[in-house]
Amino acid sequence: MRHDPEALMIFSAGLGTRMGALTVSRPKPLVEVAGRPLVDHALDLAESAGIETIVANLHYLAEQLAAHLEPRGVVLSDERENLLETGGGLRHALPFLGDGPVFTLNSDAVWTGANPLEQLRSQWKPDEMDALLLLVSQESALGHSGQGDFILDDAGRLARGPGLVYSGAQIIKTEGLAAITDEVFSLNRLWDRMMDEGRLFGAVHSGGWCDVGDPRGIALAQAMLAGATDV
Repeated sequence: MRHDPEALMIFSAGLGTRMGALTVSRPKPLVEVAGRPLVDHALDLAESAGIETIVANLHYLAEQLAAHLEPRGVVLSDERENLLETGGGLRHALPFLGDGPVFTLNSDAVWTGANPLEQLRSQWKPDEMDALLLLVSQESALGHSGQGDFILDDAGRLARGPGLVYSGAQIIKTEGLAAITDEVFSLNRLWDRMMDEGRLFGAVHSGGWCDVGDPRGIALAQAMLAGATDV
């Protein structure tokens, strides 16, 4: 089994209800930011990082998203019958992703600065880690509300608590998914097990990040991109 990630799962099956009218007739990953669909910003990161195997899950208005992704060589994991959440969706896609750790990336965020996938790759230590989550400070988390998700200790291990915000990018080992009997579940279930074993780690993104979860996030992301010198 390989020890370093070579495949990427893009989570793109959500309903996008917070986008309101923008997602009545199109899936959220096709909502445009700076003139390009959100999912294309994620694909650019993957291609820049040299990732050849890219899988995306589909549910809401799946035909539109499939027509957009297939020409770019993205493998489709079909969740039209049942939306499986992040944990169930990742497990459902494993036949396409292969054995060993994988990258995962949410399709509803925009980044500046270091490529988050390359940043994760450079800090991945498979002997110590079962997952490495990329985090941003509350002050840097544009478009995000709340008190944060994790506390990072001096060794890089994570605990639950107000503080750093999960960015939606990670490297994760997938073997533990088999032990969860539910069909629909969040990756938080797997993270909690890793945390109990001291094998859930985090790193802080060196750049900008914007959560594009609602229409307000579109304007924030476009302003961030317009002001960046490294995009």
